[in-house]
Amino acid sequence: MEENMTEEHTEIHADNVIPVKTGIQKNDNIVDSRLRGNDNNEPTVESVVEAVLFASDESLTAERLANIVETSVKQVRQSIQDLNGKYQTNNNAFRIEQIAGGYQMLTLSPYNHWLKKLLRVRSDSKLSPAALETLAIVAYKQPVIRADVEAIRGVAVGELIRSLMDKGMVKIVGRAEVLGRPMLYGTTKKFLEVFSLNSLKDLPKIEELKRPPS
Repeated sequence: MEENMTEEHTEIHADNVIPVKTGIQKNDNIVDSRLRGNDNNEPTVESVVEAVLFASDESLTAERLANIVETSVKQVRQSIQDLNGKYQTNNNAFRIEQIAGGYQMLTLSPYNHWLKKLLRVRSDSKLSPAALETLAIVAYKQPVIRADVEAIRGVAVGELIRSLMDKGMVKIVGRAEVLGRPMLYGTTKKFLEVFSLNSLKDLPKIEELKRPPS
């Protein structure tokens, strides 16, 4: 009687978690059954991808998602495409977007008005106009040395660059092959995430940033 109770408890525990392959045939069968989604209430590759992206606060590459879900990169990408199709059909307020070389679940821009009422901007993410200008120069000129940034701005930027590094927006990417070998600065993955860019190629063209004639 005691042995039966132990076995029953083990089965209940297995049903309440997403099992991880352990090399034991019984557990492997549980994983395969769940990801095939034979029953309506059991997870599929698609639903697990959705759950992981929903819970993540950063973008995840297709390779990392495949590793977590224990499937192929091709299946991950197909699942994301299918999920976005369902979201669009159901008129959901979010999509899975490519951000910083990975995937992230984001709300659509038409809902920003209401989200701004809910979300507080963290003080450590606030950037002053001077910091934004310095960050823009680094983003467009990278890799760039501090002296070149100062030549464009016309003022010292040492403190601003240090502040941007503290916020995780700027990093040292190397040293210039000039006298004194000054440090070269560039933007980070967090910079891409904050500004919703998949890569630096998605930065607006300089011509698009010109102020319209008054």
